[in-house]
Amino acid sequence: MTSPANQFDKKSEAWSALFSEPMSDLVKRYTSSVFFDKRLWQADITGSLAHAAMLAHQGIISAADHQSIQTGMATVWHEIESGQFEWKLDLEDVHLNIEARLTQLVGDAGKRLHTGRSRNDQVATDVRLWLRGEIDLIGELLTDVQNALLAIAEKNAEVILPGFTHLQVAQPVSFGHHLLAYVEMFSRDAERLHDLRVRVNRLPLGAAALAGTSYPLDREMVAKTLGMVDAQGQAAICQNSLDAVSDRDFAIEFTAAATLAMVHISRLSEELILWMSQSFGFIDLADRFCTGSSIMPQKKNPDVPELARGKTGRVVGHLMGLITLMKGQPLAYNKDNQEDKEPLFDTVDTLKDTLRIFAELVGGITVKPEAMERAARKGYATATDLADYLVKKGLAFRDAHEVVAHAVKTAIQKGVDLSELPLAELQQFHPQIEADVFDCLSLRGSLNARNTLGGTAPAQVRLQIARHRLRLAQAPS
Repeated sequence: MTSPANQFDKKSEAWSALFSEPMSDLVKRYTSSVFFDKRLWQADITGSLAHAAMLAHQGIISAADHQSIQTGMATVWHEIESGQFEWKLDLEDVHLNIEARLTQLVGDAGKRLHTGRSRNDQVATDVRLWLRGEIDLIGELLTDVQNALLAIAEKNAEVILPGFTHLQVAQPVSFGHHLLAYVEMFSRDAERLHDLRVRVNRLPLGAAALAGTSYPLDREMVAKTLGMVDAQGQAAICQNSLDAVSDRDFAIEFTAAATLAMVHISRLSEELILWMSQSFGFIDLADRFCTGSSIMPQKKNPDVPELARGKTGRVVGHLMGLITLMKGQPLAYNKDNQEDKEPLFDTVDTLKDTLRIFAELVGGITVKPEAMERAARKGYATATDLADYLVKKGLAFRDAHEVVAHAVKTAIQKGVDLSELPLAELQQFHPQIEADVFDCLSLRGSLNARNTLGGTAPAQVRLQIARHRLRLAQAPS
């Protein structure tokens, strides 16, 4: 017989009949997830309603119980949405909080809802449902960023920017072409999200704790109710009960895709920071995306790109954390997996917030074409064009490369651009150089000459912009 000192409210915990003492307050706080996983409430209720409908269809619960569950869940939904719901630490997580309130509202029907399932398959389903919706939203935000980049690229297709390798002036490129490189990156990010959504959108529910269940569940019905279907409209279901409850590949894969997207944002951020500095002076950012200094009144700091660059490290850390979380786990479910949510949630929030602000930030960029062109002239950006000119005259490229290197050395010594060397002096480097050489030595001539697919010629830039706009218009919703 249990002594009075060891008696506790056995209704407060789903497993309390087995235990002779209550969980300590310290352990409750340590193991509770309700104050971060409560964001799954819509997915939890949606999944529960689909499960209840299937239980009723299969005759596992009565039609009256099903109706009571629907009515009670409508009340719970309203209470949470309106902020009236009381989240309780004692009930540990979002699932038990919702089930306890449902049972309070509708009695035994609420207790029957959990028939044929476990919190193990329930949480796996909830996270997948929630993440699916977030992936769709992030896809829209990626489209917004790409459209913002396309708009500024189109306006600046003719603007000459020094293209860099090793952060040294290499060749002139269209500023629009440079921005399209980021459109390509973000388009791949969108492709990755679209691909991984297929693997996210699979139903674990029905796997129960780890071994399936003896109840005659119709998992296909639940999957179709929840929209967890493949491209052919067939139910998409996790096929192994052990894997269904313990798999977090989908969370890791999403975080990897998010990490790449943040890396792309970070690279763009780095360039915006450099371009805005007085040493470059290529662009200016709108004041609303910058801050001042508390001590230096002349400062205008690019805080948004800097912070995005910093937040990229945060997301990379979440990816490493999730991989480390899973690496030593035996099958099937382990409490470790509770630690998947905070890094996943923060990754989603960070990526969404960053994409949202960058779609606006890009639209507020002021381009300074004169500064870009001056910088392009400083670095002998048309040296390769002179080499190509000599190749077309019959020289082997390696020989042409050597000739031009001597010409550049002379220009450096004289402090002039290649195009400023007199024709007679250029001819001293090779006699086949003629007056038409100055066409290829001009920045504009160099830019227009690269009129091949994927090249930097403004004509190609405009073709690529049209291609991207068509792609985005046809992208699956």
